[in-house]
Amino acid sequence: MTTLTLPATEAFGGFFGATPGRATALDVVLARRILTPLGPMVALASEEGLCLLEFADRPLLETQLKRVRRRLKCSVTPGSNVHLEQAEHEVTEYFDGRRTSFDVALNLAGTAFQLEVWQRLIEIPYGSTSTYEELARLANHPGAQRAVGRANGDNRIALIIPCHRVVGSDGQLRGYSGGLWRKRHLLDLEREGGH
Repeated sequence: MTTLTLPATEAFGGFFGATPGRATALDVVLARRILTPLGPMVALASEEGLCLLEFADRPLLETQLKRVRRRLKCSVTPGSNVHLEQAEHEVTEYFDGRRTSFDVALNLAGTAFQLEVWQRLIEIPYGSTSTYEELARLANHPGAQRAVGRANGDNRIALIIPCHRVVGSDGQLRGYSGGLWRKRHLLDLEREGGH
């Protein structure tokens, strides 16, 4: 399980991509933990907005951190900013059943196709689900369910870009990197209105 306890200087560069001294010379993205009822999440934000929100035990978390560093040409260091504070506040409200949509600014880095799919994910209403087939059609790529599934899996901002709202064409839960038990919990939370 990956956590964001502050690593020793030697480990800092391996996990975040730069030592504290070098991090100040690069564009810096700040990272913090957000505690939720489903386990801790890792949140990253630049000055422009949130660029990652993942459950800390996601198997591909380190891969996603590397992608953020590469796409944004930045280093990642523990800290906080207005976007991280807002994300924590909104995630807490979401789990308390007091929030059905998010307002925190996002700093997305992806292909045009990924950005289109992520926008379609954001448009799935709270308490509803969609299928990979429907998303492909809405993204003007009918028949591209597998590509939509890959874009869904590449989503780095869980909850806010609600990839948990996508189910199989038979209504069955499929492919959620945070674990199907979390997906089921999130869908149940939204169906019950947070209560």
